[in-house]
Amino acid sequence: MKKVIYFLEFILVKLFFIIFKTIGYKSASSLGFFIGATFGNIFRTKKSIINNLEKSKISIKYSKNEFAINVLGNYGRILSEYPFLKDFRQNKLEKYLEIDGEENLKKIKDSKKPVVFISGHFNNFELMAMQIEKSGINLAAIYRPLNNIFLNKNMEHIRKNYICKNQIKKGRSGTRQILENLKKGNSIALMIDQRVTEGIKINFFGNLASTTTIPAQIVKKYKCNLVPIYIERIKKYHFKMYVSQPIVINSEKSNEEISIHLNKILEKMILKNPDQWIWTHDRWRK
Repeated sequence: MKKVIYFLEFILVKLFFIIFKTIGYKSASSLGFFIGATFGNIFRTKKSIINNLEKSKISIKYSKNEFAINVLGNYGRILSEYPFLKDFRQNKLEKYLEIDGEENLKKIKDSKKPVVFISGHFNNFELMAMQIEKSGINLAAIYRPLNNIFLNKNMEHIRKNYICKNQIKKGRSGTRQILENLKKGNSIALMIDQRVTEGIKINFFGNLASTTTIPAQIVKKYKCNLVPIYIERIKKYHFKMYVSQPIVINSEKSNEEISIHLNKILEKMILKNPDQWIWTHDRWRK
């Protein structure tokens, strides 16, 4: 039964992709927001977003219900923009993306030393790894496969062809691939905002949250620098991506100490535009 549901979801998404591509980037993004805000509660409940928002204890400018609707609307925008990632890759939509910190990417490329890029699922997160690879940096991006096996195959095709050709599937086999890539001199890009079963419980917005220690482990073993990157949506259709200067981490620090520091960096990113983060990752679940 689950496979039948997954297949129907796949057909629906493919149909939407055709519609999105037909009406063009800006119209598709607006339609995606409408679909997410109107029907998103069927797939990603507003209740889970509001519960996580309450656990974070951050202040927002409007009601929790409106906040959740904006989050779901942004989910819809991200989905509607997948058919246009090829156009972003080929610079056909480059006017919609500005990069702050291109000089940092150039320095990393010229140094030929691997770094660990860290970020979270912001609006539109897929563009970050794309721009890093386009800058000439040898990169491997870690991803979590979708539960829907039909959609996942399609998404893997998009990611490998237009975002970052070197994709590492999250999991034990992925850990081995990370080490192999670092030995080759490739940089690693990963999201640090998802709940992980193999992580540790440390503070995140005032509550204990399951947190990955993979960046900390890499830093300690390979003496890599960390590079926070962030992307925000501006005026609906435009993006600004920020590439920080490499951060030198003392490898003598513990995994927990390094991970606490990274959670603080992530908190600052989220606070910049709270409704542009994917709040359905239940980091605080016990």
